[in-house]
Amino acid sequence: MDLVETIAELDSQPNLHAARLLVLISAFSDVQQQEALEGLTKLAKLDFLLRYPVMLERALSAKGRSTRDVQLKDYERLSVESQMVRYRFGPWDHRYREFLNILIGKGLVTVRTEGRKIVIALTENGRELALKLSANPEFQDYARRSELLKRHFNLKGTSLMNFIYETFPEVVSLRSNERIPT
Repeated sequence: MDLVETIAELDSQPNLHAARLLVLISAFSDVQQQEALEGLTKLAKLDFLLRYPVMLERALSAKGRSTRDVQLKDYERLSVESQMVRYRFGPWDHRYREFLNILIGKGLVTVRTEGRKIVIALTENGRELALKLSANPEFQDYARRSELLKRHFNLKGTSLMNFIYETFPEVVSLRSNERIPT
């Protein structure tokens, strides 16, 4: 199996995406204080920045913030995974509901609606697993970058969406399934 096939196989593994999202949700949640991540739009935009650290670096620069803590690795700049594809609603994956359902089914998050907004909260089991994942060397970059996102991009979903569209106008102008230059 070649590298492209390996990456395609990894991308088709919903549990890996769900694990990354769990680490991200954890950074924006506190079980004791009943903090939760508010909105599927916010989740998708934050995950865009987490999944594509080259874009996180650009976003931090656009806000005049240090990019030092992104700790971008050479392979992240050059890998085929850093090539984003424009989906129906931008460069974010259309499978978020699937990934959330996996997390709900495993008892790791709860989801409730407040008006039209979806509120995603960790369960105690979710918090424990997120802590274990964050300590795992394979997920430490996600954990560190999720904390950066909490510190610098803890905005309302619409504000975050507007920031991304202003900072990355190329995500709006491309046709569906076109690669987004990084």
